[in-house]
Amino acid sequence: MRNATFFKIYVVFSILYLIILFTGHENLDLYFKPALIPLLGFGVYFHRKFPSRKILLTALLFSWIGDVVLLFADIAEIYFILGLVSFLIAHIAYCVLFNKQIIGEIQINKVLFGIGSIVIALYLTGMILVLMPKLGDLKIPVIVYAAVISTMLLFAFNGYLIWKKPGALYIFLGAVSFVISDTILAFDKFYAPIEKSSFFIMLTYLVAQYLIVVGIIRLNAQKLD
Repeated sequence: MRNATFFKIYVVFSILYLIILFTGHENLDLYFKPALIPLLGFGVYFHRKFPSRKILLTALLFSWIGDVVLLFADIAEIYFILGLVSFLIAHIAYCVLFNKQIIGEIQINKVLFGIGSIVIALYLTGMILVLMPKLGDLKIPVIVYAAVISTMLLFAFNGYLIWKKPGALYIFLGAVSFVISDTILAFDKFYAPIEKSSFFIMLTYLVAQYLIVVGIIRLNAQKLD
């Protein structure tokens, strides 16, 4: 993998950032958080070109915008909404990205896909039912967001069944980690405070972004070789 230096720096900075969060120094968010996703972006940008690279960069760009905007979520509710919209766009981009990896006629295990679809639908339904009484004016935005991220996970699961390994596994695990991160965030904000929530949210989020990026690059490297 070319320009792996950016990804190595991302891992090191992520570990440092997570240590900072775990030790309770969340006030240092402003200095570390905005620098992380751009490192992945540079790694993708300076990697050899592949057909869906711009879509991946778009997803990372809106993820970064969401990261920055959410730093100010405690100041006013509008920042949380704007962050939600940014990540909504990022997840839509990921849905398009995953779909772009499917080329030609594909044979899929319909039974496994059906089971996965049911599990994801149950997750979405459960989330909405549990959080609905707590959402207030944010009912529609949160429901739409939950539906989109569930769709993103379904696209990743579909890809896992048909793409080549190990790229397929990385992408699927990344999508699962993304869903876990957003689930922790939702429960912490709307249902009940979770101890060390910032640490667990960012741990799963940073792992998710890394796995998806590396998975897409590996998948496309296999296509280009």
